Amino acid sequence: MPVLEQVNQILHVLFIFLPFLWALGTLPPPDALFLWAMEQILEFGLGGSCMSTHLRLLVMFIISAGTAIISYYIPSTIGVLLFMTGFGLLLSLNLSDMSFVFKHSMMKHRVGNKSEALPSGSEKLFMWKECVLYIIVLVLALLETSLLHQFAGFSQISKSSSQDIVGYILMMLLIIVWILKEIQSIYIFGIFRNPFYPKDVQTVTVFLEKQTKLLKIGVVRRILLTLVSPFAMIAFLSLDSSLQELHSFSVSIGFTRAFRMVWQNTENALLETAIVSAVHLLISSSDLWWNRSLNTGIRLLLVGVMRDRLIQFISKLQFAATVLVTSWTEKKQRRKTTTILCILNIIFSPFVMVIIFISTLLSSPLLPLFTLPVFLVGFPRPIQVWPGAVGTTACVCADTVYYYQMVPSLTAALQTAMASGSLGLLLPGSHYLGRFQDRLIWIMILERGYTYCCINIKGLELQETSCHTAEAQRVDEVFDSAFEQEEYTKVCSLNEHFGNVLTPCTVLPVRLYSDARIVLSGIIDSHENLKEFKGDLVKVLVWILIQYCAKRPTLQEDIHKSESKRETPLVILPASNTSPRPKSPEDTDSLDSKTFDDWSDDNIFDDEPTIKKGKEGKKQLKDFPGTNLPIPGSVDSQRVGDHSTGTVPENSLYKAVMLGYPAVDKGKQEDKAYVPLMDFSCSYSHLLSLPEEWRSNCMPKAIMKELSSLFPEDWYQFVLRQLECFYSEEKASTLLEEIAKDKVLKEFYVHTVMTCYFGLIGIDNVTPSPGHILRVFNGVLPWSGALDWLTEKPELLQLTLKAFRYTLKLMVDKASLGSIEDFKELASCLHEYESDWYIGLISDEKWKESILQEKPCLFALGYDPNMGVYTGRVLTLQELLIQVGKLNAEAVRGQWANLSWELLYATNDDEERYSIQAHPLLLRNLTVQAADPPLGYPIYSSKPLCIHLY
Repeated sequence: MPVLEQVNQILHVLFIFLPFLWALGTLPPPDALFLWAMEQILEFGLGGSCMSTHLRLLVMFIISAGTAIISYYIPSTIGVLLFMTGFGLLLSLNLSDMSFVFKHSMMKHRVGNKSEALPSGSEKLFMWKECVLYIIVLVLALLETSLLHQFAGFSQISKSSSQDIVGYILMMLLIIVWILKEIQSIYIFGIFRNPFYPKDVQTVTVFLEKQTKLLKIGVVRRILLTLVSPFAMIAFLSLDSSLQELHSFSVSIGFTRAFRMVWQNTENALLETAIVSAVHLLISSSDLWWNRSLNTGIRLLLVGVMRDRLIQFISKLQFAATVLVTSWTEKKQRRKTTTILCILNIIFSPFVMVIIFISTLLSSPLLPLFTLPVFLVGFPRPIQVWPGAVGTTACVCADTVYYYQMVPSLTAALQTAMASGSLGLLLPGSHYLGRFQDRLIWIMILERGYTYCCINIKGLELQETSCHTAEAQRVDEVFDSAFEQEEYTKVCSLNEHFGNVLTPCTVLPVRLYSDARIVLSGIIDSHENLKEFKGDLVKVLVWILIQYCAKRPTLQEDIHKSESKRETPLVILPASNTSPRPKSPEDTDSLDSKTFDDWSDDNIFDDEPTIKKGKEGKKQLKDFPGTNLPIPGSVDSQRVGDHSTGTVPENSLYKAVMLGYPAVDKGKQEDKAYVPLMDFSCSYSHLLSLPEEWRSNCMPKAIMKELSSLFPEDWYQFVLRQLECFYSEEKASTLLEEIAKDKVLKEFYVHTVMTCYFGLIGIDNVTPSPGHILRVFNGVLPWSGALDWLTEKPELLQLTLKAFRYTLKLMVDKASLGSIEDFKELASCLHEYESDWYIGLISDEKWKESILQEKPCLFALGYDPNMGVYTGRVLTLQELLIQVGKLNAEAVRGQWANLSWELLYATNDDEERYSIQAHPLLLRNLTVQAADPPLGYPIYSSKPLCIHLY
C-alpha cells in the first residue's frame, strides 16, 4: 500500500535521529509518553480534564472513550442527545466525592467501627445538598435538550434563526463573564491596574470591607458561569442541524466533547462556542470548507486545540524573550559567552521560532539549556511533570508544621477567590505563588471540573539562603508595587514588573501565625528585672502547683468520698521534726563555691546547653533528711494516697537515712527512725495536697529555713481562695478559707516549692545571669542538692520548668507593658499564659502540637551569636493577608524540564551550579525548590485538595 510505503520511509529517517533526540532529552520515556497521550486525547478529543492522579486519569480515559463509542451506536437521535447531555454532566463532576457520600450512607450501621473516617454532620448535610443540586441540574438539562431538539425538528428556518439568537446570547455572556472576571484581580490583563480593586490592603478588616462590592459581583459571575452559560450552550448545541439525522463517528466525537466541555470547563467552552457562532454569522457561504466539511462538534474541537496552542505559544515566546533579554541586562546573569549567544539567537531567530512552534504543537516544555538562551524541545510529559503520586514526598523538617496549620484556612480562602474569578482562568497546569513574611506557598492546579477544582499546595523552606533571599526580595517588590499603593496613585497605573514571570492577582485573608522576632537586650540583662524575677518565680511555682493539684482528674471523686467519710487523714510533716546533717567544711565549700564546667560563663551563649557527664558528675553532693525520734505504740494510720484506713508499712511512711552514725553492714537490718504524724486541720486539705512522692525532703534544714522566708504566704492564701474546684459545694468559699489556714498543707507547699526554687536558681541563691536563664529555659538545670531529686520526678520537673518559663514571660511583659498592680492582675496574667500561650522550646513536640491545635500565642527564648543579643520569638495566631500572584506556567515547566535534563542526562549535581542560582525575573531558585523530591526540596506538599467553586 502506498500509505505504508510512505510511513516506512518516514520511520527510516526518524530512526536515524532517535539516538540524537535521546541525547538531547527530547525522546520521552514510555510512561511519560503514555500519560501525555491519554491527557491530550481526554482533554481535546473527549472534552475532559487532566486528572490529579494517574489512576483517575486511566479510569476517566476509559469511561470517556467508552461514552463516545456507545453514543455512535445509539440509533435514536433523541436518545443519543440525552445520553451525551447526561454523561457530559456526570463525568465532569467529582465522582469520588459522590461515591464517598453514598458509601458512608450505606454503612451507617458501621459508624462505630470507622468513626474517624466519617465526615461531620455539617459536611454530610452539605454533600447531600450538593447531590440534590446536581440531580436538579441534570433533570433540567435533559428536559431542555429534549424540548429544543423536538422544536428544532419542526422547521429548518426556525431552527437556524433560533441557533443564531442563542449565538448572540452566548457572545454577550462571554463578554460579561470576562469583564466580571478581570475586575476581580489587581491587574486587568496583567498590565493595567484595576481601579475597582481596594487600594488599602494593609489590614484584613479594611480590605474585607472594601472588597464587599467585588464579592457581590463575583456572586453574579458565579451564577452566570455555573447555571446560565451551560444551559445557553446546551440550547445552542441542541438546535444544531447535525443532530437531526443519524450521525457519523465524527459527529459522535465532536458532540460528545462539546456536551462534556459545557460542564467540564465552562469558560473555555463559552469562548469556543462564541467563536464558532461568530464565524458562522460572518461566513454565510456554504461552499467554504469550514461550513461544507465540518460539523459544529468538530469545529468546536479545532477551535479548542487552536485556543490552547495559541496560549501556549504566547507563554513560551514570553518565556524565551525573558531568558534572552535578562541574560544581557542582568549583571549577575551576564557571562563571557552571553554576547555570542544573543547574536546567534538573533541570526537564527527563524530556527528559534521553529523550535518554539514544535514545542507548542507537542505541548512539551521549552527547555532553556542550563537556563541560558539556548533552547531545545523538551520531551512531552503529563501536566503533573513528575512521576509518582502528588503529595507523597517532601523534605519534612521542623518548619513543616507552619504549613500544616495554615493549609485548611488557605484552602477556604482559595475557594472564595477562585469562585469569584480573582485568580484568573483556572486551567490544569497553572501555578500560583503566595507570600507571607518568610513563608512561600506554591499552588498548582491539577484538575478542573464542574463546580470543583483540585489543587496541590507546597511550602518552601523558611531558612533562607542568599539565592532564596534575593528572589524572595524580588517577590516582595512585585507584590508591594501592586498592593501597597498610596491614595494619590494614578487610577490606571501600569504593572511595573510586567516582564517578570509573576503577575500579582489578589490577597487572601488566611488564619495563620505571624512570626515576630524581638530583641530582649535591656530586659533580660537588667539587674532590677532579674532581681524581681526571683520573687516572681516563687509565686509562679506556688500558682502552678496549686493549679495542678486542683485540676487532677480524680479531684471531684475525692471530694464526694471525703464528704461521705468526714474523717481527718494523718500525714507526714517532712521538715518540722527533722534535724540537718552536720556539714563538714568540704561540704560547705562545695555547696557555696564549687563551679562546674558545664555551668561556666563560656557556655551561656549556647542555645540548648547539655550537662556534661563524667567522673565529676558521679561525685555530686546529695543531702538527705536527718534522723527523727519514734512515737511509741504508733502502728495504725490512714493512707494518704488513696485515703483508705489501714496499716501502712514502715518502709512506705518512715524513710530516713542515718547520717552521722556508723555504717550498717550490707545484709543487716537498718535502724529506722520515725517521724511524727501530723493531721490536717481541714478535712478537705488532702484534696489539694501534693502527691506523696513529692513530699520527701532532700535539703538541709538550714538552707530550707533560709529559703522558707522567701515563701509568699499572702499570695499562697490568695491563690487558694480563688480556686473553683469546689464549685459544686454550697459552702465553697468557707471550705477554701479553712484550707488556706491549714498550716500542715502550707508546710508541704513550702518545702516542695522552695526545693523546686532551689533546683532552678542553684546552690548560691544569687541573682541569676542572662546565660543562667537561657540554660534553664532550655531545660538544663544547675547543679544543686535538689537536682537528682527533681530529675527523678519527671512530672514535677516539667511543672517546675513551666513555672520558670512563665516567670520569664512575665518579666518580659512587665518590662514592656508595665508592672503588675495586685494579686488579681498577676493571677489573670498567669491564667492567660495557661489558656492562650505555649511557652517553651521550638524543638519540643509540644511546640508543634500547640501550632496544630492553634494555640493563640507561642513564645520561645533564644540567643543570636552573630549580634550577641538575646532574642524572643513570638507567634500570634490571627487572620492576615497572603499576597498571591500567577506564574507563567511555561516558564515553570521549562525550568523544571531543564532541571530534569541536567540531573538525569547531564548528571550535573553540583550544589552550586549556575542553573540554580538566583534569577530575580525567572525566580529560578524558588522554582527549583518547588520541584518534587529528590530533584527539588519543598518542606511541605499536600495531597490533592478538592475545592468547591460555589
